[in-house]
Amino acid sequence: MIETTVYVDGMMCGMCESHVNDAVRKAFPEAKKVSSSHTKGQTVIQSEQELDEQKLRDAINATGYEVKGVKSAPYEKKGFFSFLKK
Repeated sequence: MIETTVYVDGMMCGMCESHVNDAVRKAFPEAKKVSSSHTKGQTVIQSEQELDEQKLRDAINATGYEVKGVKSAPYEKKGFFSFLKK
């Protein structure tokens, strides 16, 4: 799994978060999880494959918000008993 964090400028409320989430889901239907936070100014996307950064920027910028940066890193789900897996 890959976790992509997009730093988004211009989100002010929950509806803004919803607009960004919808745009990402429409551009990347294969995304497993999409969540935005206007207080943090970021959107976090979890997917099986790395996402096309330019397509991601274009999708979010088209909603009227501005992408300030994109960061991708491997993601491993951590649960309560994750310490047992070694």
